[in-house]
Amino acid sequence: MKNVKMEYKILLAFALLAFVTIASAVGLTQYLYQTFYVDRLIESLSSHGHELASTYDENKERFLEKIEWSNESLDWEIIFTENPMLLSGNLPFDIEMDEHLISFEERQTLLAGDDVVLIREHEKFKQDILAVVIPLIEEKQLNGVIFLYTPLSAVYEPFRPLWTTLILSSLALLTIMLFAARKITNHIVKPLKQMTRVTQHFASGNFSERLSISQNDEFGQLASSFNAMASSLQQVEQNRREFLANVSHELRTPISYMKGFSEGVAEGLIDYEQYISIMQKETSRLERLVNDLLDLAQLEGDSYPMESSPLPFAQLILDVIERFELKCKEKDIILVHKLDEEIIIYGDADRLEQVVMNVLQNAYQYSSKGQQIEILLFEQEEKAILQIKDEGEGIPEDDLPNIMDRFYRVNKARTRNDGGTGIGLAIVNQIVKKHDGDISIESELGKGTKVTVELPVYGE
Repeated sequence: MKNVKMEYKILLAFALLAFVTIASAVGLTQYLYQTFYVDRLIESLSSHGHELASTYDENKERFLEKIEWSNESLDWEIIFTENPMLLSGNLPFDIEMDEHLISFEERQTLLAGDDVVLIREHEKFKQDILAVVIPLIEEKQLNGVIFLYTPLSAVYEPFRPLWTTLILSSLALLTIMLFAARKITNHIVKPLKQMTRVTQHFASGNFSERLSISQNDEFGQLASSFNAMASSLQQVEQNRREFLANVSHELRTPISYMKGFSEGVAEGLIDYEQYISIMQKETSRLERLVNDLLDLAQLEGDSYPMESSPLPFAQLILDVIERFELKCKEKDIILVHKLDEEIIIYGDADRLEQVVMNVLQNAYQYSSKGQQIEILLFEQEEKAILQIKDEGEGIPEDDLPNIMDRFYRVNKARTRNDGGTGIGLAIVNQIVKKHDGDISIESELGKGTKVTVELPVYGE
């Protein structure tokens, strides 16, 4: 069985709703007409009949005159007979009829002194009549009856123009409702169709499609959120491709070196000891790259366990500085530090040491002979502020926004030759975020760089 489209379901629902509404309106109108008009007519017939009956008791001659006047002036007919048996025999009508005008049960009601209201087919007029029969009781005897009647066609004749108007109005209303239903359906279904088409493109890996919905309602908000999601997916896909391309490039370089030197050794063009030195260097580089990638993947997710505890931040920084003192002396770089030893932070010692080590390594790497590296630690607004400033070559302004991206290099050739993997600052950024901190980099080309790390101060 084929699935029925949503737009057809909505149209069918609207059509059923319109039909039920119109049918209810027609039924209610007919009911109200029956209730108010027909019942009012029965009440009028009964009231007039009782008025005549009261005259019958007072003056019979005047009673007959009133009946004659009523038959000439009113819209209904009045029959008077002093022999109720005539009604049972279809008299006073001068015709033969297969059925009595009143039934035996109705005659018994008259004998009890109660009025009879009936709707009965009249052979004389070949149509239904509405009648009220008033008994004339004297000394507990049924002396006669007043039979007031009118054809039902006359009863319903005033309703015919209203019925015609009602039908035409119902058809017009149905048309309007179906037109409105079509517009509403398009308003609902069109965005859904667009979303279906766009998601099919997403499934095939194409995240460039966008929804063109300008509605200022929930669908418009959904479209905006959908487009924002598409942009995020497109960015993720772009980052994934760039990441794979960068990893491939980073792996290709040492592998190419290793392959080339292996072929050189096999052909006797390269000394074996030189080959061993190159292999050790490149395998170390591959090991660092793999470890850094693993660290970054864990830090970007939630799988890396942080072993946090209260730490004297100044002591951790001093431990890292001690490792650089000899290197700085050899390169004639001046290492200056001013640390607030009272500052305690809460974090993972190994990871925070990695942050200080990486930032200090970059400052050392890009500083020249005789230049100074300054390390400051102070508290400001309940935050521990670590600043590492160098007087190195600096970073171009255009490169600053991307400096912490994975594999981003300002000087690719120099970084690779110096053994960097290109993801050190990306790891630093993730570690700082894991500690609810923030990192910023300020730099001016030819004047140096300042890296600022902000971490919450530990409070008891």
